[in-house]
Amino acid sequence: MNIRFYHAKLLLPGKKHSFTLTEGELWVRQDTIVYIGDGSDVQHIFDEDSSGMTLWDREIDAGGNLLMPGFKDAHTHSAMTFLRSHADDLPLEEWLNRQVFPYEARLTEEMAYLFDILGIMEYLTSGITANFDMYPFSMAHARASVDCGFRTVQVSGFNDFVSSIGEMEEHYHIINEMSPLTSFLPGFHAEYTTSKERMEQLVRLAHKLKAPVYMHNSETKKEVRECRKRYHASPTQIMDALGLFAYGGGGYHCIYLDEQDVEIFRNRKLHVITNPASNLKLASGIAPIKRFVDAGINVAIGTDGAASNNCLDMFREMFLAAGLAKVLNEDAAAIPAEEILYMATTGGARAMQLPDCDALAVGKKADLILLDLQQPNMQPEHNLVKNIVYSGSKQNVKLTMVNGKILYEDGRFDIGISPEEVYLEANQAVRHIIQENI
Repeated sequence: MNIRFYHAKLLLPGKKHSFTLTEGELWVRQDTIVYIGDGSDVQHIFDEDSSGMTLWDREIDAGGNLLMPGFKDAHTHSAMTFLRSHADDLPLEEWLNRQVFPYEARLTEEMAYLFDILGIMEYLTSGITANFDMYPFSMAHARASVDCGFRTVQVSGFNDFVSSIGEMEEHYHIINEMSPLTSFLPGFHAEYTTSKERMEQLVRLAHKLKAPVYMHNSETKKEVRECRKRYHASPTQIMDALGLFAYGGGGYHCIYLDEQDVEIFRNRKLHVITNPASNLKLASGIAPIKRFVDAGINVAIGTDGAASNNCLDMFREMFLAAGLAKVLNEDAAAIPAEEILYMATTGGARAMQLPDCDALAVGKKADLILLDLQQPNMQPEHNLVKNIVYSGSKQNVKLTMVNGKILYEDGRFDIGISPEEVYLEANQAVRHIIQENI
């Protein structure tokens, strides 16, 4: 579709990790942004396109509201929506072994597909235009994303109990070629669930594919302590020694990195994906994101899954990332709001290997959101970036567009299935899973 937004405020990329605010129009042709400006210099668009672009499928009066790049949820387990508010109030190890693994064993591919759609719906309501997902049933999640029109990057959860190197390589080729909306990267669950021999298998695959590798890393003190007992090194150090980071990659959580670990992340140009709400709820700790930013490491933000967070909400994650950094460093100026918003948008796109989806700019993919500024929490407009980070919420998301298609607008979804059908089938599937495990 060809869509013209006008009377809009536009949040555009600035220098380094900043943004600039302007007013005007943004034009989308099919899946791409083709014009940003005040509307006075548009003739070259028509001159350059011999087919002409004189007909709009839709023109949207933004009414002075804000167009900005969509959020990138850089660590998710989408199908874990089936455990929302069921596996709560437990530390990580007990949570995994008593409330997650036994129920996941009952999950089927069709169930995972359904719970993936439920997750995608929630992402859209929060202005999330792409997620970075680690979960079994990779093909189900890819299918759900394609069917809904949502953008997803997947990473393998390979470990001693799930998946194989052969399956990971197969998924890498199938999902990367399936659709412009789907991509796949090598990875594994974590050092504590994956033997050295299996990590070495992954090293060989990553070198063969020349691909980055991602995993849960240093999420708890116990994880790091036990890794040091096994290898006399931290998870980051043993993974680096094995050669897993030859082509880059990154880690989820990264709460307990020491100075040598930080140096490895900086030298290897690895990405840190912080998950503040999940880490608080599981009492895992607070990631030192200012330390990473000061070291020049790219930081992204993720919600984690609905079983450990319950709410797939990037507004809440941004506020927590900012507030926790201030408390941890005992410095109210520790991380400014612009840096946090950069992490939630451009930083996430960088971590997810999505360079065409990182900003509002001509030639970039039309992955964008429209925020309603005509609400009390966005007034007055002293500083819109700070309003987004410190007072913004899901209620401000008027529209979410992915790849040039509007998937969510004013509370309505256009994803090929009705919310009522999803809710009904999801609750039926959950009852089946829970009853089977009683």
